[in-house]
Amino acid sequence: MSWLDKLERKCGKFSIPGLMRIIVAGMALVFCCDLLFPQANLIYYMYFDPALILQGQVWRVFTFIFLPPESSLLFIVFSLYFYYLIGTSLENEWGSFRFTVYYLVGMIGTIVAGFISGGATNSYLNLSLFFAFAAVYPNMQVLLFFLIPIKIKWLAIADGVLFAFQLVFGTWQTRAVIIASLVNFLLFFGPDVLRRMRDNFKYRKQREEWRRQMRG
Repeated sequence: MSWLDKLERKCGKFSIPGLMRIIVAGMALVFCCDLLFPQANLIYYMYFDPALILQGQVWRVFTFIFLPPESSLLFIVFSLYFYYLIGTSLENEWGSFRFTVYYLVGMIGTIVAGFISGGATNSYLNLSLFFAFAAVYPNMQVLLFFLIPIKIKWLAIADGVLFAFQLVFGTWQTRAVIIASLVNFLLFFGPDVLRRMRDNFKYRKQREEWRRQMRG
């Protein structure tokens, strides 16, 4: 029995059904409010700022997850739909409890890194959802730029290369945020990755041994 199974048996009732629907709806609401009432400067009061949080604006610990991407209307609509797709798909695959744990672990990691580095966004947290989706549905196809069919796993690999580049050449603050926001992915998929690497190593070793025996 895995640690997730044990945790679900003890705390399964604390799941948040439809969590990604809530988050996407919150992002859409924030975007609409900012579009209709720009003078309210709503986004300013929602982003993660450790200094302001320590001064009493504790809501920022939670509200940053509802900040929509900063881009054109078309891109935001596409992004929110994609977040909804991957979030609800993972919840259907895992159940609401495991999806809740996955998101909250990434969120807590992002918050901790935000206090250490001086700031944080939800972008890496949302990308951790994408990595999980690619791990569960690697061969699902999407239309890149609405035209080019491509499997999810190749997009995830491209993002992984970008992450690796940022880890090597980015600031220590960037490294902290990336690593912390991916703790959830490592907890959920790390053991499987290590097991596959170990199995592949054993397979290659056995194949080399078999070849040596055939030559002998």
